[in-house]
Amino acid sequence: MPGTATTVALATGINVPDSFLTEHIEMYKAFHRTPELSSCEQRTAETIEARLSELGIEHFRCGGTGVVGLLRNGEGPVIGFRADTDGLPIAEETGLDYASRSTGTLPDGSNAPTMHGCGHDTHITAALAAAAYLVDARETWAGTVVFLFQPGEETASGARAMVDDGLWDRAPRPDVVLAQHVMPAAGGTFWLRAGNMASLGDSLRVTVRGRQAHGSQPEKSRDPIVAAAAMVMRLQTVVSREVAPMTPAVVTVGTFHAGLKENIIPKTAEFTLNIRTPEQEVRNTVIAAVRRIISAEAAASGIAEPEITEINSFPRLFNDAENTARATRALTAAFGPDAVIDSALGMGSEDAGWLGDAIDVPVVFWAFGAFPREAFANGAAPAGNHSPHFAPDAGLAVTNGTGAALAVLLDHLGK
Repeated sequence: MPGTATTVALATGINVPDSFLTEHIEMYKAFHRTPELSSCEQRTAETIEARLSELGIEHFRCGGTGVVGLLRNGEGPVIGFRADTDGLPIAEETGLDYASRSTGTLPDGSNAPTMHGCGHDTHITAALAAAAYLVDARETWAGTVVFLFQPGEETASGARAMVDDGLWDRAPRPDVVLAQHVMPAAGGTFWLRAGNMASLGDSLRVTVRGRQAHGSQPEKSRDPIVAAAAMVMRLQTVVSREVAPMTPAVVTVGTFHAGLKENIIPKTAEFTLNIRTPEQEVRNTVIAAVRRIISAEAAASGIAEPEITEINSFPRLFNDAENTARATRALTAAFGPDAVIDSALGMGSEDAGWLGDAIDVPVVFWAFGAFPREAFANGAAPAGNHSPHFAPDAGLAVTNGTGAALAVLLDHLGK
């Protein structure tokens, strides 16, 4: 890439002018200020499209608010690179001068504050910065990069929407799909592992229907609150008594809503569940136990069979062994021998796996840190993803995200 008198290293051998870093830090802050909720990323998509046009990169919409950029540079490998774009319904409390004050509309029509509380602003910026570098450094590489700016990751809807919208009929089939995610870890550190990189994820809504009555006449009711409360308590035994102790699994009740007044036993109660499991067999066991407990507690309470509806379901995220080893070597060469950590299985979930699994193409997903090392002094730790206080360092977010993306991309594409 053309240099200036002063440059900064994104990674070993990947140097850019100071102005490049400054430009993309400002881009990161702009994305951070203006998050949009899942599948509502219209303004974000338009900003991405405008930047791709500035860079001269062919692009098209896919999956509603998804954007695909095709950076072609002669004969060579075809590499997919995914960056998710959606924010979360969180009221930001970071105190940053570029903090979000945006709001969005939830699926139920209610208004909610929005925040890039999972770092997808970092992912967008890193992908666009990598694209800018590759445009200016065409002489160093050959092939095609399929940049996948994917909406709706938080709801497990975006990757499937892009695939269902004919993604791989309109873009060249890649040799591998790469993806990355910022985490509350020190800059210059990376996590990846071969095999399952994240957990399967399932979210359910349970509607419990009873019989409404005056609070002073409970004998005339079939109390859905008591029944639902019994279900919630009994569900805590699924992991402790139906899953082997060495097998990771999570069953979380995230919301519980019932009633409008203290002296009315309501007709309905509703709660939502989030389930994380490491593999399909465990998923089947846990979901079967959840359904059995809900049904049995309803019967014990003398109420109708509850209605259970799926909110979302995350697929596997399986890192191909050969390509994971290759990415590990590339990141180690770029950031040093101690930079890459063999990751434990995470209980978080991701839908990036769909992008490769849909066409039987290998996937590699890694996590990277973007916090100063002093944030971990004396046992301290910064706020994690989905916290209202989640605040990666802007400079580290851009340098580490972009540097990692380029290190692995150029390992596949470099001459």
